Amino acid sequence: MRDNLRPGGSCRRRARARSSCAIVLPLVPSRSSFLSPMRPARFIPFVAAVAVLAAPAALAAQSAPPVFIDELTWTEIRDRQQAGTRSVIIGTAGQEQKGPHMVDGEHKYVLEHTTARIARTLGDALVAPVITYVPEGSWDPPRGHMTKPGTITLPEDRFVELLLHAGRSLKAGGFTQVIYIGDSGGNQRGMQKAAEQLNTEWAGSARALFIGDYYTKASEAMRVMLRGRGFTDEDIGSHAGMLDTSELLYVNPRLVRKDRLARNGGAPDSGVNGDPTKASAELGAELLTIKIDHALAQIRALRTGGAK
Repeated sequence: MRDNLRPGGSCRRRARARSSCAIVLPLVPSRSSFLSPMRPARFIPFVAAVAVLAAPAALAAQSAPPVFIDELTWTEIRDRQQAGTRSVIIGTAGQEQKGPHMVDGEHKYVLEHTTARIARTLGDALVAPVITYVPEGSWDPPRGHMTKPGTITLPEDRFVELLLHAGRSLKAGGFTQVIYIGDSGGNQRGMQKAAEQLNTEWAGSARALFIGDYYTKASEAMRVMLRGRGFTDEDIGSHAGMLDTSELLYVNPRLVRKDRLARNGGAPDSGVNGDPTKASAELGAELLTIKIDHALAQIRALRTGGAK
């Protein structure tokens, strides 16, 4: 599946069946060839694609080393650690309903984008596979997001245990700083608990950082920005509205069903609160930058002892 999103990925498999094959640029930059800033996806014929890929910025991005540890061998990870990369980001997303117009994995796709940019900006961090099983509410009886098919929940105590074991595993593998970042409100308390417990357990031999500003402070800053441009709180909404939809339109527009966009999802039980028809990729780019900037500021402050 990942290969289909890379230039020429599907062409390689069809090479024997066809004498020529157009290159299809990825809808989003592949995780191992991150492009920033990213432009809206489009299908470009072979000649145009070659011209785009030949541009210096595109070539530099294509040649950038991977930051996701599941795209590296263990020896490559070891070599990066020996060169000074001792931090690793654990992102927590969620598998939850996002209305009739967005795929349930929206948080994961957004978090893969933001954590890659954060790691590359820091210059000394890698990214662990995003954790998608997070607290989403009760299944007996189903409440909230759990009333919609496709949502998967994990009890809070199990979620914390998962975070603890992931952090311990990465420390055992040579990382000395584990950075927890979550793209969903229900994940924040569990990540904070895990970071506090690990810091007590490790007693200075390694550090766990909980980066709550990525979600909490950034969420308010994004709302302030949108209000300043004339959008109401009803427009912005609280779930699967302008914020989430704009972010996914920027990261991967293929995963937004544009023909299903409707204010409040178009029905009382749609799972949408807000007006996704007012979302745009351009807004998404700005919103994601706010998240990333808040995360980077808190990481740098914690690294220097300037914040708790």
